[in-house]
Amino acid sequence: MTPATAPDGFLPPTRGTDGPSLDIAVIGSGISGLSAAWLLSQRHRVTVFEADNRPGGHSNTVLAPTVGGPVAVDTGFIVYNEAAYPNLSALFTHLGVETQASEMSFAVSLDAGKLEYSGTNLRGLFAQRGNLLSPRFWSMLRDLVRFYRQAPGDAERFGLIPLDTYLDARGFGRAFREDHLYPMAAAIWSTSAARVGDYPTEAFVRFCENHHLLQLSGRPLWRTVKGGSARYVERLTEGLGQRLRLDNAATELQRDAEGVVVHSEGNPKGQRFDQVVIATHADQALRLLPDPTAAEARVLGAFGYSRNRAVLHSDSTLMPRRRAVWSSWNYAADRSRTQAPCVTYWMNRLQDIPQRTPMFLTLNPTIEPRSEHLIRSEIYEHPVFNMAAIRAQDELWWLQGRRRTWFCG
Repeated sequence: MTPATAPDGFLPPTRGTDGPSLDIAVIGSGISGLSAAWLLSQRHRVTVFEADNRPGGHSNTVLAPTVGGPVAVDTGFIVYNEAAYPNLSALFTHLGVETQASEMSFAVSLDAGKLEYSGTNLRGLFAQRGNLLSPRFWSMLRDLVRFYRQAPGDAERFGLIPLDTYLDARGFGRAFREDHLYPMAAAIWSTSAARVGDYPTEAFVRFCENHHLLQLSGRPLWRTVKGGSARYVERLTEGLGQRLRLDNAATELQRDAEGVVVHSEGNPKGQRFDQVVIATHADQALRLLPDPTAAEARVLGAFGYSRNRAVLHSDSTLMPRRRAVWSSWNYAADRSRTQAPCVTYWMNRLQDIPQRTPMFLTLNPTIEPRSEHLIRSEIYEHPVFNMAAIRAQDELWWLQGRRRTWFCG
């Protein structure tokens, strides 16, 4: 996109040149905020404002009790792979963050266990013997193979057309959608399965391609941070000292020709900076701006979020009924698709935690873990990737650097 074809209200940011050291505020201390602060602090004076009493955002490590003593368990960010996350991988290498191999597998349990399977191997696929004789199950498998083969070639043609429309056009059946594709996508994006059909086809397929989900073999190796994601948070924050301001939410940003004044709970009168990096969710960023431009309001207002409750526990009753089906990710729901996604992560397998103490993380549990097994409960918000969000992502670049403001997160 060139300046001549840019949407009304958008201008490309002016390229910066070498200059003096600046005072820069970073709002938010998730991975985006911390990586920005770490890099900028190599040359500039950086202050990070964080509303919570800890840095890290979704990188949230809990010390959980086990038979052998406390163990670090992640409750937000858990795994990554080098193919899909090259920058994160490079950052870990540069910081000397130790990682270890993880095991990724996926299982589905629908209608209180009436249908269960895992995609790990044939034993998991047919752990429920009735699957062998089920026409619906074989229909799902046929469409799964066809989707893997056909969707990449169709993606560009269908573009922003909703996924449901594409599936209708290509004749993919209900079994494939309800018993596999929607559960898998709902688990990945932490969203209701009912919303998956609204996703833009090309963006959905490209995501699956980038994460090697459209192939039966040769999938990437997943990794997890040894000792929990708190280890990399420590590396990113160790040089910030008093400039990392926890329990100090930014409340308003006043921008003028001279810079940006950050008003916060700890300093209502405000502190002036030369530039600001807003590393929060888009809706939070918009609330910080008393005078957003039309472009800022349009782009930031396009992103929606779903609220999800994550419960760390040791109650195996939230796992699939059949032990042979148990996988790293376990999706449980009914086929009505109206409920929030219920996904149980088997943390023993994902983070190599000794099996003597079962360790599970359940997103939006449909039944509560028994009280004696409850360890921690957290609330996370996850972005909803619909057509409005995809379009807004493309336009976000045109906001960068305008009025001394930069956006990430």
